[in-house]
Amino acid sequence: MSTLIAKMTKDISHKPVGQFEETRFEKIHNVIFEDSNVASVQVAQEIADLIRKKQALGQNCVLGLATGSSPIKVYEELVRMHKEEGLSFSNVITFNLDEYLPMDKGNMQSYYYFMHEHLFNHVDIPEENINIPDGSIPQEDVVEYCLSYEKKIKDHGGIDFQLLGIGRTGHIGFNEPGSHYNSGTRIITLDHITRVDAAPSFLGIDNVPRKAITMGIATVRSAKRIVLLGWGNNKAKIIKKTIEGEISSHVPATYLQEHNNATFVLDKGAGSELTRNKTPWLVGSCEWTEELTSKAIVWLCAKTGKSILSLTDKDYNDNGMSDLLSLEDSYDLNIKMFNKLQHTITGWPGGKPHADDSSRPERAEPAKKRVIIFSPHPDDDVISMGGTFDRLVEQGHDVHVAYQTSGNIAVSDKEALKFAEIANTITPSKESENIIEAILNKDENTFDALEVRTLKGAIRRSESYGATRYLGLDDSHVHFLNLPFYETGTIKKNNLSNADIDIVVDLINEIKPHQIFAAGDLADPHGTHKVCLDAIFEALKRLKEESFMKDCWMWLYRGAWHEWDINEIEMAVPMSPDQVLKKRYAIFCHQSQKDGVMFQGDDSREFWMRAEERNKHTAAKYKALGLADYAAIEAFVRYKMD
Repeated sequence: MSTLIAKMTKDISHKPVGQFEETRFEKIHNVIFEDSNVASVQVAQEIADLIRKKQALGQNCVLGLATGSSPIKVYEELVRMHKEEGLSFSNVITFNLDEYLPMDKGNMQSYYYFMHEHLFNHVDIPEENINIPDGSIPQEDVVEYCLSYEKKIKDHGGIDFQLLGIGRTGHIGFNEPGSHYNSGTRIITLDHITRVDAAPSFLGIDNVPRKAITMGIATVRSAKRIVLLGWGNNKAKIIKKTIEGEISSHVPATYLQEHNNATFVLDKGAGSELTRNKTPWLVGSCEWTEELTSKAIVWLCAKTGKSILSLTDKDYNDNGMSDLLSLEDSYDLNIKMFNKLQHTITGWPGGKPHADDSSRPERAEPAKKRVIIFSPHPDDDVISMGGTFDRLVEQGHDVHVAYQTSGNIAVSDKEALKFAEIANTITPSKESENIIEAILNKDENTFDALEVRTLKGAIRRSESYGATRYLGLDDSHVHFLNLPFYETGTIKKNNLSNADIDIVVDLINEIKPHQIFAAGDLADPHGTHKVCLDAIFEALKRLKEESFMKDCWMWLYRGAWHEWDINEIEMAVPMSPDQVLKKRYAIFCHQSQKDGVMFQGDDSREFWMRAEERNKHTAAKYKALGLADYAAIEAFVRYKMD
């Protein structure tokens, strides 16, 4: 048993994510962690142990390395171990999985640049031991180059440890659907979904190369040890297909089912669709907690097409829940679940004043609450909870909005140029001319100049004021935090720092809120939401002893990519058709994010369309479960700060 398997098995024995050890649906060994950072440290430790073991034997350690967001924390930990624990990479030889084609090494989007920025520049690996496919190879030489890359791996005795990520198409490396079981290093055409996922880094899909050089399936499979990393809900479906599905070229990662030393290291989100986590009652006996019971009943309604109060004993028995019926009969289960969901619905997100709040999601008192709505980007507030925002203002609460980042990188050069030219037409100035020149002369390897970033941030700020004014909020209640971690001018952000946390602490201390709303959506394609949420969590830890914190509740909303599952929802705020339109118009105020937004994710619709559809879909689910019929619903989960 490898070090990683042993350590992770020990870890989950005292901090299990699932309740069950029965994994008969699963064809690849996997371990699920609550936190991807903890998991990354474990993976880095196995790599370090292997390096040291090989050093003790006087041997080289051959590593196959991946790029993308998944392995970044692994590389950070390896760098830390090198600097703080003396881990040497002098005996390490690396082979990277892939590279875009064409791609110059100096390009900031190249994997050569990525690997040196995240790992190689910070450790003592000899430059001659680093092997990354060359994206600048002329087309006529690519085949010969790929054969030589393959030969070089074999000449070094093969790969001892292969680190992988997984794409939403099921690709490993750039082995897209259709890749052959015995394929070697070669040129490949990238799938559209892969290019969509890469688009944020390239500031638009049109800039993403259409081809790449990749190690083949056979090359990857020949590694003595394989560890695949999977983080987040957006990877959950492909992880399930890979681990539980049949081996197929349509999902190339399924070829790993036949490897005798492969482990998938997942966080809770990535493992959420696995049968033992999503529907454990289909796997075997389980402990029927209130949370699991709610999840099962909602699932059963969807499976049978029935409302909650229509479910029968037969429905439960026929769908793996007979042991639940041994605890309670279907009538009582149905009534409890119906009442639970009914009590989540409220038109008073700040609490209904002078009312019995025993079965309401929010407190009645104080009747007028101080509220902070934290918005990671300058439009998440109206996209994710525009209807609730409107209600809170209309119902007289002391509402504040805090935009955590400037959002400047999401403004296209084309949009910025338009504003700069308008400004220069009205009042010609050297500053405007400099901005125009900087935009027109920008190339793919150039960061935005400070004055361009300032303009782009000003565009987002003005749009935010447009939306908040439309919803009736005074400008004095709008706060632009401009957290420093974001202000790099590139997609890659800095780590969260005390400077970021201090800014959030100061605002919370100033307002002393009774309610905090924050984005709990970690499927954001470029990671800003998670850092912004971590900043709030850290701020709350520092403030927990303050007296006002005893009366502060925190509600989490989700962004444009996912909604809470019905069984998770603790507050559901219905919207009338008029409010749906009002929310739409508030989103329209963010004109730079309309009509071809830069960070589209995997959905080609505009944000207002996605938000509307999601809210209507949530309302439809409530109706299907037998509850009231609303035009749309915004959903929230309460974060227990203690």
